[in-house]
Amino acid sequence: MRNHVNIKKKVMQALLYAAIVALSMICILPFVLMLVNATRSGNEIMTSFSLIPGSSLMDNWMVVKKNLDIPRGFMNSIFIAVTSTVLTAYFSALTAYGFAFYKFKGNKALFTGILIFMMVPAQLGMLGFYDLMVKMKLIDSYIPLIIPSMAAPATVFFLRQYILSVMPKALLEAPRIDGAGELYIFHKIGLPIMAPGIATMCIGSFIASWNSYLIPLIILNTPKKWTLPVMVASLSSVKDLATNIGATYVTVAISVVPILIVFCFCSKYIISSIASGSVKE
Repeated sequence: MRNHVNIKKKVMQALLYAAIVALSMICILPFVLMLVNATRSGNEIMTSFSLIPGSSLMDNWMVVKKNLDIPRGFMNSIFIAVTSTVLTAYFSALTAYGFAFYKFKGNKALFTGILIFMMVPAQLGMLGFYDLMVKMKLIDSYIPLIIPSMAAPATVFFLRQYILSVMPKALLEAPRIDGAGELYIFHKIGLPIMAPGIATMCIGSFIASWNSYLIPLIILNTPKKWTLPVMVASLSSVKDLATNIGATYVTVAISVVPILIVFCFCSKYIISSIASGSVKE
């Protein structure tokens, strides 16, 4: 009987591992296909499907180099993504800390408002946002791409729930008795404890800012200020699609590199933040 149970358990584990491997392959396939298509010509991509690398990588790269200023687009995207991510992380943590540990009139109403704004698609306010930027004379500027990102309802909500689960309120009483200021307590106690949760949200914030296409497209008019996603989209209009589709894959592959780097450095915090948030102290 015990042997039968053990065999059944091993079979279930094998099926589970097989399912995990299959799902992993499905997730990896688009990434592999992107790298393979970066080495193939446009005609090959449009006429056949293959996972075997081609011989047109240098030709595709020459098309990219001829039509796009990749280093400038790369630096523009890095500047916007890093700046907006840092501002989002800091001010969202500060806001979440305030909602978590300070009781003031309107606390619940304001937090309910944040929950409501989480459910509203950003595209609904696009026309009003554009009109506001025109009146403030901020068109063709990076300010509309950076400053509004500080208001991140989803990040505030996540960090508030996270800090409530990992940081007891009694921990703040000792420094207050010693005369420490509230900002000092936040920076020396609250911020380090929130670091895993902040790092987790920074991954999503960086990826969202890096991949942002619609807002940079309508705000930035000067080609030298374009971000990498806008440059990638403009490549298809330089010549015919068959010529540029391979070059487009090369550009997309290059644009993925910073996301992979950020994920590799910060992914360990995802598990630690979930594990910490699962235990109420």
